[in-house]
Amino acid sequence: MERDDTTGGVDANGAADGARADGPAGAVGPDDAVLTALASEIADAERVVALTGAGVSVPSGIPPFRGDPSDDGPDPVWETHDPADFHRRRFDADPEGFWTDRLSLRETMYGDGAEPNAAHEALATLETRGHLDTLLTQNVDGLHAAAGSKSVVELHGTSARVACDRCGATRAADPVWERARDGERPPTCDCGGVLRPDVVLFGEPLPDEAFDRAQAAARRADVFLAVGSSLTVRPAALLPEIAAESGATVVVCNLGPTEYDERADYDRRADATEALPALVAALDG
Repeated sequence: MERDDTTGGVDANGAADGARADGPAGAVGPDDAVLTALASEIADAERVVALTGAGVSVPSGIPPFRGDPSDDGPDPVWETHDPADFHRRRFDADPEGFWTDRLSLRETMYGDGAEPNAAHEALATLETRGHLDTLLTQNVDGLHAAAGSKSVVELHGTSARVACDRCGATRAADPVWERARDGERPPTCDCGGVLRPDVVLFGEPLPDEAFDRAQAAARRADVFLAVGSSLTVRPAALLPEIAAESGATVVVCNLGPTEYDERADYDRRADATEALPALVAALDG
């Protein structure tokens, strides 16, 4: 399947004994009864899997790819850049222009740099304490790894690396971005092949290995958390359903509506930077 791209948002809800719980937007605290019920399920679960989307990284200053322009947040990426400029066909036909536009996109997304926020840190804490088995992410910003998460499956790749389109060798991205800024466009590998960001471009399928790992994790999950994703981008959007079909409790945590709201066991509009630290606190309690 070809990927589309990530979108953003954030939500978490819950109910005891498998009952659906709907909650309004607003702050989430460790005394929230719904959160307490969810924490109990997670504490009893053998395997918990999380899927994150762009909404987890928006509080770090990284704009979402889609959505409505907002007065109090960054404009969505595809409001200011043309997705066609980042299609595989563009890379093949005009690698110099592709890299020029990619530099502009990188500046839009990361500016002077982005740091992990409280949501990234909470997920890393859940893993460290044995409450999170696998972290699946649609994001390419590398902030989960920067926060200390170890068991991360980057479904769409990572901007922290570049890869040679000829030999497949990968290397750290920052020195290559500097070469591109200095005029080497496109930058090339030692073998003479053209380098590219190690991310899934429009018109390319997700790497089989990454999505196979994601599906296997979803099938094994007792609890599946979908955080900061509108769950519209396939095939990643299929993962909550895969988990549910295997008997998992499915949790949706997103600021806006998602494609899975009506089927989730727990569903509430909430900011991930509030909901996830509150979940950690509830587990501590």
